[in-house]
Amino acid sequence: MNETKTEQLKGITAGVNTDSEGDFLYSMEELKNLAEACGIEVKGELTQNLPRTHPALYMGTGKVEELQHLVEQMEADVVIFDSELSPSQIRNLEKELDCEVVDRTMLILDIFGRRAKTKEAQLQVEMARLQYMLPRLVGTYVALGRQGGGSGFKNRGAGETKLELDRRKIESKISYLRKELAKISEQRTVQRRQRQKNNLPVAALVGYTNAGKSTVMNAMLGTYGGDGGEVFEKDMLFATLDTSVRSIELPDKKEFLLADTVGFVNKLPHHLVKAFRSTLEEAAFADVLVHVIDVSSPQFETMIDITEKTLADIGAENMPVVYVYNKADRAGVEYPQTAGESVYISAKERAGISELTNKLKEHLFKDYVRCTLLVPFDEGEVVSYFNEHAAVLKTEYEENGTKLTVECHRKDYEKFKSFVTG
Repeated sequence: MNETKTEQLKGITAGVNTDSEGDFLYSMEELKNLAEACGIEVKGELTQNLPRTHPALYMGTGKVEELQHLVEQMEADVVIFDSELSPSQIRNLEKELDCEVVDRTMLILDIFGRRAKTKEAQLQVEMARLQYMLPRLVGTYVALGRQGGGSGFKNRGAGETKLELDRRKIESKISYLRKELAKISEQRTVQRRQRQKNNLPVAALVGYTNAGKSTVMNAMLGTYGGDGGEVFEKDMLFATLDTSVRSIELPDKKEFLLADTVGFVNKLPHHLVKAFRSTLEEAAFADVLVHVIDVSSPQFETMIDITEKTLADIGAENMPVVYVYNKADRAGVEYPQTAGESVYISAKERAGISELTNKLKEHLFKDYVRCTLLVPFDEGEVVSYFNEHAAVLKTEYEENGTKLTVECHRKDYEKFKSFVTG
């Protein structure tokens, strides 16, 4: 699907409910939103309850006939299915429906392809797209007949020969992309080691797409300032695919890094999870996860489950988590407020940012200690150091020197222990 073409496309969404749970309705609603994000005007929907999907046609034969009539009636260009289809299912459905067939994975890959801005994101999306295409090459060359008899490459028909050549090209391209991504991943590892060396704790924003992670990041930057500009934010699915890391400098001289990661979605294609693994690993290496939830969505509990499952896939389960219930202004719940590890905020209104910060400080600055130091007057550089790198709570001048009451990192406490009094 190319962008100029999909802007005029008319589509029908179709899905099979195999679990009889309420999540199916939400999944279909989300499929419609994904289609619209691709510029497809959704003209109709067809669903079916089945214990399992049909191996050849995904839906039952009667439903496929019904779908064919709906395609003709709505003059649809494309039918979008809610699950990932097998190569044979795509081939059979296109033959039956006489129109383009797209599955949820293709749709998400298309959106990711449009949203990818950095070289890394573009490489990741391209690799996921090629990995998805590889097993689906069969059938692309149905029009190119096969020869029978004999053996060996020379005796294959034009379709089979073209298939082998294309398969080799794709495998070669995947191999190249894998090497390029490995280089970028290594750079990311080096940057991560450097940050660890600087002893800066890391909080990673995670959550469902369009929950408001980038808005929370910008609200933190706008409230406290930090190193680096604001990140792109927009009320749309997958507005940002790139991991952005910004340092947040708090008024009490404490500093931490805040990482914004790609949003999750129901049935996020495993090719994409694999391709974006190095990007998502920012979450796995963080000191605390900031799970941003759109509390105004009726399906926010489903979104929490999907996010937690995806985090488990990348090895980021069993980590400290602060749950940030964003868009509380739209949900009609009280905000700002804190309840245990949950904070209710409106990032758009910058309401609840100080409550969120206090909760993050509990996790990020456990290694900070409060102490009193007596620094001789001829050791003025020590006083300067604490004024720059710690929260100086009280300064008094005594006969023997400057008395400081500070909150500082444990390593600074150990370094200047000789000045500690009492």
